[in-house]
Amino acid sequence: MRADAQRNRDKILAAAVRVFTEEGLDAHFERIAKEAGVGTGTLYRNFPTREVLIEAAYRNEVARLCDAAPELLATLPPRAALRAWMGRFIDYASAKLGMAEALRAVVASGGDPHGPSHAMIQKALVTLMEAGAESGDLRSDIRPTDMFAALAGIALTSARPEQREQAERLLDLTLDGLSTRPTG
Repeated sequence: MRADAQRNRDKILAAAVRVFTEEGLDAHFERIAKEAGVGTGTLYRNFPTREVLIEAAYRNEVARLCDAAPELLATLPPRAALRAWMGRFIDYASAKLGMAEALRAVVASGGDPHGPSHAMIQKALVTLMEAGAESGDLRSDIRPTDMFAALAGIALTSARPEQREQAERLLDLTLDGLSTRPTG
């Protein structure tokens, strides 16, 4: 794919997440195209149906979350990388929650937007937790599946924008429970 075509595709996917989160299934392709700064023809060439667009937007959000793990580890100490990723997980969960109606419609039409997303997220979490354990900053006796359950619980109770402050406190509390050293 040409660089400009990839940029347009990325802009469309980001705009689709925002618009579907705000409007659900009532979102119009014209608004998504306008928010992305592309013509509707460009949008339809890339995503010929609503279901294809919703599924691609969701999978893109999962990929962005998972791709962040090695990027964060390359620039931050493992504990800080995990904490930054945890914040991104809440962002991802908020988008997923906002797109829930649209995602259900894709599933009802026979699509599988979730596919390998759970395994991908678990792999990213394992990478971050293992790096923290190897550095000696994080406990090695915590299972990534338990950490995922904690993050999912935080996301379910605090994923709305007005609850973000609470989510951040809960993320810090969770990370403190993983730490081998006090943070104060």
